[in-house]
Amino acid sequence: MFHRRPVRLPDAGVSAFHSTAAAAAILEENGYQNCPESAAWQLAPGGKYYTTRNGSAIMAWRMPKGPLTGWHAAASHSDSPTWRVKKLDCAEDKVFAKAETEGYGGMIMPSWLDRPLSVAGRVLVETESGIESRLVHPDRAVACIPNLCIHFNRDLNNGMKYNPQVDLQPIFGAAGGSLRAVLAREAGVKPEEIVDVDIVLCTREKAERLGLNGEYFMSGRIDDLECAYTTLWGFLQGRGEEEGRGDVWVMFDNEEVGSSSRQGACGTLFADVLARIEESLGVTKEQSIRARTNTLLLSADNGHATHPNHPEKSDPANPVVMGGGVLLKTNASQKYTTSGFTGAAFNAICKKAGVPVQTFANRADVPGGSTLGNLLGHQILMPMVDIGLGQLAMHSAMETASCADAEYMAKAVAAYYNTPIFQPKDGEWKLGL
Repeated sequence: MFHRRPVRLPDAGVSAFHSTAAAAAILEENGYQNCPESAAWQLAPGGKYYTTRNGSAIMAWRMPKGPLTGWHAAASHSDSPTWRVKKLDCAEDKVFAKAETEGYGGMIMPSWLDRPLSVAGRVLVETESGIESRLVHPDRAVACIPNLCIHFNRDLNNGMKYNPQVDLQPIFGAAGGSLRAVLAREAGVKPEEIVDVDIVLCTREKAERLGLNGEYFMSGRIDDLECAYTTLWGFLQGRGEEEGRGDVWVMFDNEEVGSSSRQGACGTLFADVLARIEESLGVTKEQSIRARTNTLLLSADNGHATHPNHPEKSDPANPVVMGGGVLLKTNASQKYTTSGFTGAAFNAICKKAGVPVQTFANRADVPGGSTLGNLLGHQILMPMVDIGLGQLAMHSAMETASCADAEYMAKAVAAYYNTPIFQPKDGEWKLGL
């Protein structure tokens, strides 16, 4: 199906800005037209469009061909735990070139040590007409975070409490080097023309298959670019045969730090775009409510596979096997949006498509994290289901997942976008399987 494409977005998505640019390029290759939020939109029935916000979140949609009756939507996120550069060129160090960083998201800190690193993101440059954003990513190792040698810390292998201000600051070469100058060359401007930056550290390793039969792959940023790419692929397979259905795909930013930004799931991107689509269609409030009821929104974010060395950390009743299929994520405290009602619909779609489904739940004595679905629900009142793919080493600089699962997710999402979904009454689905 993919011809090795599941790893494309993790390689390209070295920052949330690069992930969004990569997704936009895929959409344009498939005939989608960019609609800047600041411009007036002229939307045509059956048209294909996308918009971006902050350069780090993106939403694409297909217009219904007739009166609006319902939506299909899938949501993922573009960001991953990393280190944010907060000050370029710290001149006070007399030995090394440095740029001070701070942690972004709940990462596994030691996984970043002693690894060749680059930087990626955007620089804001001054032009004759104002300020312009330019993507930058030097295609070489420009930094590392050196470990303290075992000779100076004999207890290192007995456990280490890392202080990110002390233990995890990167070096960028010898004193006299300038990260600002490197970024300026990448952007094609003079150093003094850089007004500000949104820059993070990124790993240098490319996504690579591993395993005796190549059954797994290893990459940075699998959480959540694996879901982002597979849901985008599935979205692009939608045939749009239902006259009144609108299809939506969205990739938010800032999920790893709570989603509470303008470009996050707690922001208004989804609601604003839907409102503009509905206005262009002349949709009444009643029609809007009915259409949002005739919806099953997929909140797609990866989950934890049962660890081979620590199976006791997982729910014994619901082991997650890499290669065992798409995860249906449940939580009694509503950290995930899945209910019996929404889960049943997704299960039925997957069964028809021949895609295996696994239940993901935390141990009863282990509190789980949330994802973007329940936060998006504060803005958009649609029936939702939380899904994902099992992986190892979540939030490490390098993570591991199953190639087969990526195929399963893409197939499931494609089937979803091609399945009519209606609620003739509360608690009842009509599925065009």
